[in-house]
Amino acid sequence: MDLTTISVNTIDGDQTTLAPYADKVVLVVNVASRCGLAPQYEKLEQLQKTYGKDGFTVLGFPSNQFLQELGKNEAIKEYCSTTWGVTFPMFDRVHVNGRKQHPLYTELTKTADAEGKAGKVTWNFEKFVITPNGEVHRFRPQTEPDAPEIVALIESALPRI
Repeated sequence: MDLTTISVNTIDGDQTTLAPYADKVVLVVNVASRCGLAPQYEKLEQLQKTYGKDGFTVLGFPSNQFLQELGKNEAIKEYCSTTWGVTFPMFDRVHVNGRKQHPLYTELTKTADAEGKAGKVTWNFEKFVITPNGEVHRFRPQTEPDAPEIVALIESALPRI
């Protein structure tokens, strides 16, 4: 399935798709404000600042699947901007696993990680890098956003000017 055709809602409630990001390197991440991994927001924002002008973006998808996200989009948006200075696009809360799994995550979770394991999102801050040619690469939550393997992938997939 073409990921760019999947319908998503922004954190402000506007319906859209991922089509505006089709020519970019995208890092999709399920975020949670009250998670011990929340400091990864800082590194995600740094990636956005470093590579955003070159054809890269982080896309944050809040999820309460692990019972660590705030209850309202307005609260999530305020937390992200005031605590971490987040400027990258944020979306509506989604289910990343289970019967109510968002279609984006239904597709993303088909991708195996470096150890060859596909399937359920294991925790908050699981990362999926999508290249402009549609390839998906999966990184588990403990892999920091600025890990060498993620940065190398982003840099190698950026559009050449």
